[in-house]
Amino acid sequence: MNVHPAEAVSVVLLLLVLAGAVFRPWGRSEALVAVPAAGTVVAVGALSLDHAAAEAARLGPVIGFLAAVLVLAHLCEREGLFRACGAWMADRAAGSPRRLLVLVFVAASLITAVLSLDATVVLLTPTVFATAARLGVRAGPHLYACAHLANSASLLLPVSNLTNLLAFAASGLTFTRFAALMALPWLVAIGTEYLVIRWFFAGELAAGGRAPNLGRPRELPLSALLTVAATLAGFVVLSAFGAQPVWAAVAGAAVLAVPALARGRTSVRELVHAAALPFCLFVLALGMVVRAVVDNGLGAALGHLLPDGTGLLALFLLAALAAVLANLINNLPAVLVLLPLTAPHPPRRRPGRAARGEHRPQPHLHRLPGHPALAARGARTRHRRAPGRVHPARTGLRAPRALPLRARPVGVAAHSRKLSPAVPATAGARLPRRSEPPHLPALGEL
Repeated sequence: MNVHPAEAVSVVLLLLVLAGAVFRPWGRSEALVAVPAAGTVVAVGALSLDHAAAEAARLGPVIGFLAAVLVLAHLCEREGLFRACGAWMADRAAGSPRRLLVLVFVAASLITAVLSLDATVVLLTPTVFATAARLGVRAGPHLYACAHLANSASLLLPVSNLTNLLAFAASGLTFTRFAALMALPWLVAIGTEYLVIRWFFAGELAAGGRAPNLGRPRELPLSALLTVAATLAGFVVLSAFGAQPVWAAVAGAAVLAVPALARGRTSVRELVHAAALPFCLFVLALGMVVRAVVDNGLGAALGHLLPDGTGLLALFLLAALAAVLANLINNLPAVLVLLPLTAPHPPRRRPGRAARGEHRPQPHLHRLPGHPALAARGARTRHRRAPGRVHPARTGLRAPRALPLRARPVGVAAHSRKLSPAVPATAGARLPRRSEPPHLPALGEL
């Protein structure tokens, strides 16, 4: 398919996929539009089968992790983790809306960081709403906090956000290094949002509430807490060995799923529903459509807009471009578009040239057949490696250890006093004395 028709088809299909995700025709899943669109870009040749397979292989572990962590969060809810969190917030708040806001920030930040933003949106937000109603306070500030923290509190860990996981896979960082780099931005973002929400909802937070009647204290779901902690530790360990975090999420979900199924607390149908398989298909199909758009011209166009360098100004400009693109086509497509353009690549160099600091074996002139040094010094001695020298490849003949000869640059003519450029050196040629600077023929003259 020609470039311009393929580009037009890819862009139109991407817009249709995004519209289907926003408006959800007939109340159906986002995959209803995205999956046929992905099939269309492959069928018309806008995306080759090789590129489609490569995109599926790249997104497969990410999508598997998404499904596993959604199941893990669902099982934590079944174990009573979120109900216990609501009881803890109600007890500590003691009827104070401001104190409840602080507790919501703490709970939402930790749950978003460890169980991903979907757990905060789907499971914690209803718990916060019920807790606010229980205390008789206005729920607006606390619900806004959950909605905003599902975004900003997902900066900390690679597993906190689907886009984090995509960037983490392309960055080459370890799990702990990623968390260390993002810890300060995570704290700054959470602190800024707390101050803004505290100021914006000052009137509603000033109203009082009532102390809850908790009755007997709720038992803490230790099994869920220990499983989540072990899963988080598994993320760190697997990252250290270069393995995908999806296996830790699958193991954590399995640890809670097996006893829950045995006790009848959940069912296979509920687990499949919790995995959000239609949404996983949507992510895969969206990745293929975005890849088609990038391959057919968008990548080259954005490549001209990307700033060069890694300075502060360049990073600010890149962040501004990413923010504009995320608001235009959503954050997930924006990450899928920008990652191939910004991911680190090995430095390019001309064929035959070694990179700086790279060992590239080259033969020394005194080891070539017929050279006078080889004839005069027939002893096989070990070649000493010296710092800063380019060492020859092993050829079976070894240079003398104390040989005071040094190869001249290629292309420089031989000195006319001893050797003529037109006559190659022979085995009978006299070696220069140590006091004289050695002059050897160029490589092309041998």
